[in-house]
Parts: sequence; structure tokens; C-alpha cells
Amino acid sequence: MTRRFYKFVLTALLFCSSASVFAQGSDDPSLMTYNLATRAMEAAEAYARDQGWNVTILITDQNNNPVMLRRLDGAGARTFTFATAKALVVTETGLTSGEYGSRVEAGDIEEIEGGVTFAGGVPVYMNGQLIGAIATSGVRAAQDEEVSMAGAETIGSSSN
Repeated sequence: MTRRFYKFVLTALLFCSSASVFAQGSDDPSLMTYNLATRAMEAAEAYARDQGWNVTILITDQNNNPVMLRRLDGAGARTFTFATAKALVVTETGLTSGEYGSRVEAGDIEEIEGGVTFAGGVPVYMNGQLIGAIATSGVRAAQDEEVSMAGAETIGSSSN
């Protein structure tokens, strides 16, 4: 009986602590709407398909919460991981992932844990405000960035 009670208490504490961790996210409402993400994704995917590139495209809001993801047939298994890391540095810095990499290399900014330092992730600004990121992975870094830019420029801009 006592053993069951301790198990119950431990489970309840674990549940409560994990619930509070999830509740600690940003209270800022998402600025990247589903409709905006859909328009950007359609443009980015169309660009990638026109080039014959098999990529993964991730769109996040300004809090780095995923809004939309597409992994085209033939995209590598690790492309999601790289797209996620690119989006992270974009939403944390407001820079493209390539610019972030250049600044880290120059010692101008500190490296973000879990981030990458190569191109492919771009910020999306609307009316001067960061609303999210588009990150692509699957081809050369500069080509990934072209795909992301095609999406970003459809709904806003990639610079402030």
C-alpha cells in the first residue's frame, strides 16, 4: 500500500513539474499565421521543385515554434535536424543563419547551443518586425538559402 502511494506521489510530482516546464514558453502570440506560412511554403516549395532540389523546409514563428514543415521526397534523413538548427539561430538573432555564422567566426557574437553556422535559414520581417523564420536543408547552403528567400519574400522581407 505504501509503495503504491509513493509511486502515485512521484508520478503526480513528475507530471506537475513537466507541465510547468511546458507552460514556461513565451506568452507572445505567434505572428506567423498559418495563412502566411502556407503562402511562404508554397513559394519556397515551388522554387525548390523548379530547381529539382529535394529539401526539407521549416517555417517557425518568432518564438521558434514550428508552424509548417515539408520534407520533399528524396530529402535526406538529417535535413530536418539542420533546418531546425538554422531556424533556431534565425529566431534567436534576427540574422540569416549564414550571417550568424560569419559573426560567430569573427568573434562578434557568441555561438548558440544547438545552432549551425551555415546558410539556409532566413528571418521573415513584416513592417520591420520579426515574425518568424524559414529554414531549408538538403542542397548546398547557398541553394538552401535561395529556397528560404523565395518563401520569405512572398510574405515579407528577409531583412529589417
